[in-house]
Amino acid sequence: MFERTALPAGPRVITARLPGARSFTVEAHVLAGSRHEAPGQAGCAHFMEHLTFKGTRAYPTTRALSEAVEGLGGTFNASTDRESTVYYVRVPARHAATAMQVLGELVVRPNLDDAEIENERDVIVEEIRSYLDDPAEHVNVLFDLAIFDDTPLGREIAGSEDSVRALPAPAIHEFWQTYYQPSNVVIAASGDLPHDQVVGLAAGAFGAGGGPTPRYLPAPAIPAGERTLRASRPSTQAQLVLGVPALPRDHPDQWTLSVLNGVLGDGMSSRLFLEVREELGLAYDVGSSIAAYSDAGVLSIYAGVDPGRIRPTIAAVLAELARLRDEDVSGHEMAKVKAYLAGRLEVRLDETRYLASWVGTQEALHDRVLTPDEALAAIEAVTVADVRTLACRLFHDEALRLAVVAPPGKGRALESTLRLPVRRSPARR
Repeated sequence: MFERTALPAGPRVITARLPGARSFTVEAHVLAGSRHEAPGQAGCAHFMEHLTFKGTRAYPTTRALSEAVEGLGGTFNASTDRESTVYYVRVPARHAATAMQVLGELVVRPNLDDAEIENERDVIVEEIRSYLDDPAEHVNVLFDLAIFDDTPLGREIAGSEDSVRALPAPAIHEFWQTYYQPSNVVIAASGDLPHDQVVGLAAGAFGAGGGPTPRYLPAPAIPAGERTLRASRPSTQAQLVLGVPALPRDHPDQWTLSVLNGVLGDGMSSRLFLEVREELGLAYDVGSSIAAYSDAGVLSIYAGVDPGRIRPTIAAVLAELARLRDEDVSGHEMAKVKAYLAGRLEVRLDETRYLASWVGTQEALHDRVLTPDEALAAIEAVTVADVRTLACRLFHDEALRLAVVAPPGKGRALESTLRLPVRRSPARR
C-alpha cells in the first residue's frame, strides 16, 4: 500500500503507488500550524502560507508559479490548520519532477519579500472579514472559542484584523526559519511512480537541514469557554453549532467515534438529516463532524434554521444525543453506517489527491499509518455496545457548548436549553 523513507536531515517521504494513474499528486506537510505560534505571532502560520505563493528563488512572482503548474494543466494550493500547513501540487504524471520542484520552492526557498508582506496584510484582513461576514463561517469561529476559549486552539487560524496588522515582518521570517526546515516536512505522493524515483525528486527539491522545533502548549481542559456565545448579523437565517469535547486524534476509541458520528449526522441517511430536516422540517443544512488534535477533540453539530425555530432545533438535536446515550443502535443501522464509511473510503482512494492526503496526514500527524484494509477492519470491529458506551461518556449537560449567529433580537438567552432529555428508565413489568 505505501513505502516510506526518512532522508538524513531531510523530509520523510511516503508514497502510495496507484498503477495506471494518469495524474500525480505530491503534498508537503509542514509541521507548523496556528498552535505553534508564540505570543505576538497570532496569524503567523496562515500569513506564511500566503507569502510562499508571492515568489520563490526559481519562480520570482505569483504569475511565474501559476504558469509553472497551470501551464501543464495542473493545480496547486495550500491550507493552514492547527498543527500543520499542507501544500499540494497535482499534475499529469509525466510532469512529476516539475511538481516536486515547485513544492520545494514554496516550502524551503520562498522570497518572503518585506514589500510583499506589507501588501498581503490587506488581503488577509479581507479574508478574515469574509469569514465574519459569512454567518456559517462565523458561527464556527464562535464555537471554537466556546470549547477552547482564547487559546491557540480557540482563536481563528488566520488571526484577527488587529493581530495581522501588528504582526512584524521579522516574526514571519523567524517562524519560517524555525519550522520550514526540510527535517520538519513530510512529503506524500501518489501516482504511477516508483517510490525510489519520488525519493530522489524529493531529495533534490528539498535538500537537508534543520533540527528540533519548539512544541506547542497543551490543550486546555475543555470545555474551557462560555456555555453559549452569540453574534448578531442581519440575515434571514440563523446558524448554530452545538457540540461537546470528544477524543484526541489517536485515541483507542477513534473508530467508535467515527461510527457514532456516522449514525448521528454524517450523510443524508444519518439521524440528524432524517429527523431534523426530513421529519421536522427545521433545517435545510444539518449534520455533524469531528475535529481531532493530538491532545483534544470535538464532536459538533451544525444547522442553518429559521430564526424563530432555534429552540425547537436545539431540542431536536439534544433528543438525538440522548437517544444515542439511552438506546442501542440497531444491528441494521450499524451495518448501514459501516457500509457507508467503508465505501466512501474505498471510493476516494481511487484518486491520487485523496490517496496522497490519506498517507501524508497519517505519517505527519498520527502514531502510525494504516492501510485501507486495516482501517476497514477497524470500522467493522466497532460494536453496538462500543457506540453506546462512548455516547454515555460524551453526552452530558456540563459538556455542552453552543454558538449562534442570528439576526438582531433572535437567539438570546439559550443557556437554559442546554439540557439533555432525562435518561429513560426501563419499563417495569
